[in-house]
Amino acid sequence: MNSVPLFVMAGGGTGGHVIPGIAVAREIYRRGGEVLFVGTERGVESRLVPQAGYRLEIIRVGGIKNLGLLTRVASLWRLVNETLEQVIQFGKWQPAAVFSMGGYVAGPPVLAALLRSVPVVVMEPNAIPGFTNRHIARWVSRALISFEETARFFPKGRTELTGLPVREEFFELQAKDDSGFTVLITGGSQGSRTLNEAARASWPLFLAADLPVRFIHQTGLLMYESVATDFKQTGLAGEITAFIADMPAAFGQADLIVSRSGAGAVSEIAASGRASVLIPFPFASDQHQLKNAEAFERAGAARLLRDSEWTGQKFFDVVNELFLDRARLAAMGAAARRLARHGAAQRAAEILMETAGAN
Repeated sequence: MNSVPLFVMAGGGTGGHVIPGIAVAREIYRRGGEVLFVGTERGVESRLVPQAGYRLEIIRVGGIKNLGLLTRVASLWRLVNETLEQVIQFGKWQPAAVFSMGGYVAGPPVLAALLRSVPVVVMEPNAIPGFTNRHIARWVSRALISFEETARFFPKGRTELTGLPVREEFFELQAKDDSGFTVLITGGSQGSRTLNEAARASWPLFLAADLPVRFIHQTGLLMYESVATDFKQTGLAGEITAFIADMPAAFGQADLIVSRSGAGAVSEIAASGRASVLIPFPFASDQHQLKNAEAFERAGAARLLRDSEWTGQKFFDVVNELFLDRARLAAMGAAARRLARHGAAQRAAEILMETAGAN
């Protein structure tokens, strides 16, 4: 092993897999370690990792779920080839441990680590683990989780409830005052057609009820122009944007958040202590968004509505109900804050350094 421990960061494709890994990488550097990311050219890691100043080792691999037979066979062949290549690379790199955020990109480096007897620490931010983390669960050294119910998927004694790394600005948000009522709608950086269309269908209802609600709506690029044009004609208070660069500031203005329920979204909602209405993406792998939303609803932190039932009328009814019941709104926000875990990146780095020392 190198005198300076090297940690391979495995996981990519989406910001939810990459951004937490970068947060943990910063903490590893602060503690005297080095990091190397493994990812693909087409995932967001190809942009975010170099921007953050870290080296990215490119692999060529694809998912194997919900694919046709020929595509699946080709993906499995690439998985085997890339895993064997990673085994060779591990011999050169001599990593102290692998940190996995899951996803198909994590497959080759994680399998190579297991074949090389390199310890694997996984961060599983969803209520139900993804395909990769679920299938390697018995062999991981530690599993860092965000929901208590996730512990049942991993060997007893190897889990720790750390939460997902979230920007400090979300934790610093104060409780919203009683002036005005703002609803933040966000289907993620790409937007959500369901959320966009339901919001648009609700506008006549808000106008008819003369409900003093202000909207902040992130539509994604594809639907921005049509939604923004239609909203301007209503005269309702608020702003429509394709992408919100300063999401903590938007959360700070919100009394209620209407959102999908990916791991990053629910972690930010918890850290901010905001009430939410969660509409899980119905095609998320293993229905993990549904499981996340169910966990929030059980805790009293959110209302859960299915994608198929999220209409303009339902949107109006839920907002009107919570507008009139501020005590319940405050209780939901407090319940969300109780689900937050502070210092996740720092704790993950500590565990990785401890694992390196024990190896």
